Amino acid sequence: QVRLVESGGGLVQAGGSLRLSCLASGSISNISSMGWHRQAPGKERESVAVITSLRTTNYAYSVKDRFTISRDNAKNTVYLQMNSLKPEDTAVYSCWIRLGGVSIWGQGTQVTVSS
Repeated sequence: QVRLVESGGGLVQAGGSLRLSCLASGSISNISSMGWHRQAPGKERESVAVITSLRTTNYAYSVKDRFTISRDNAKNTVYLQMNSLKPEDTAVYSCWIRLGGVSIWGQGTQVTVSS
């Protein structure tokens, strides 16, 4: 059974930075894509960033040039470096991995940006 655990969320002032981590544990081999979504109160869940097995990345327009996704395959971990945070970035951030054609999700971590 594969489990994802996020960490690194919290409260930060606007303009600050946070780094989210997502560790995948269990029976894991050949993770393809990894990524982060977020969901703000009253809003639909949206894709924030994706990184493929070839390390190709894709970002939501709203976070481009501020957020950076990366992965460490040896540690089965995906990261999201968030800089220049804005109050509108406040949301629950959830990581996911694509493994054997199946998407597996973490529970999420709260990020709150104060103005």
